[in-house]
Amino acid sequence: MTTAEFGRAVRRWRDRVPPEAAGLPAGRARRAAGLRREELALLAGISVDYLTRLEQGRASHPSAQVVAALARALRLTDPERAHLHRLAGLAQPGPETMPTTINPSVQRLLDRLAGIPVAVHDAAWTLLVANPPYAALMGDPSGWQGDERNGVWRHFLGPGSRVRLNTQERRGLEAALVADLRVAAGRYPADPRLRRLIGQLRAGSARFAELWDAGAVGRHEAARKTVEHPRVGALTLDCDVLTVAGSDLRIMVYTAAPGTEDAERLALLTVLGTQSVAG
Repeated sequence: MTTAEFGRAVRRWRDRVPPEAAGLPAGRARRAAGLRREELALLAGISVDYLTRLEQGRASHPSAQVVAALARALRLTDPERAHLHRLAGLAQPGPETMPTTINPSVQRLLDRLAGIPVAVHDAAWTLLVANPPYAALMGDPSGWQGDERNGVWRHFLGPGSRVRLNTQERRGLEAALVADLRVAAGRYPADPRLRRLIGQLRAGSARFAELWDAGAVGRHEAARKTVEHPRVGALTLDCDVLTVAGSDLRIMVYTAAPGTEDAERLALLTVLGTQSVAG
């Protein structure tokens, strides 16, 4: 990877994206017509510090997830996306690798759901983008790198999540996650990130290995989930998972019934944002 060339490309493309094209207010007194660094970091779901180091050539080897997130936030064309992957020293996306591109119609859907927690994952449950309400609810993911962004890895090998599960719910979720990963492995056999993730999980988690070897079947579907938030307490919410046909992207949406205490707490989180309530 040529870090200087990668950083120059990101800066050049950032300068050409008007904020309104990314669903952001144009505002006044902007020194440039393009995106500010903090705006691109927000859209890509990475920290401003990390983006700064990438643009200045002080950080090397960004993950495929980070490169895909930057390409999406910068509204790159397919040739430009391929070029950015080459600059990062990564294999270009192909038909046997998991899609990570959020197409314009899905992006418009996300823009219209800006007031409720929404996150988009790839077929292996790697987080691609999370909007501010989701970050406020589940914890700010902008500093997560590599495997930290994968929900299966976080459950079996990492810190888990804020979702409270009883024993039966936990076992059901684990079977569904492993089954989802098995389906993804069959559909995208040439994806090196997926193969590495499965190998790491089998080696590091006896529970994952048990379920994988047993051929666990199931599917991560809609459910009622209780989220333990460090500032506003427990929220019981409906969690719906929508799959995008043709790309296997998973859109996870959290909502609460109108007029309930859970709805009031969720609205409070949305107003306060991640800076005040993330823990």
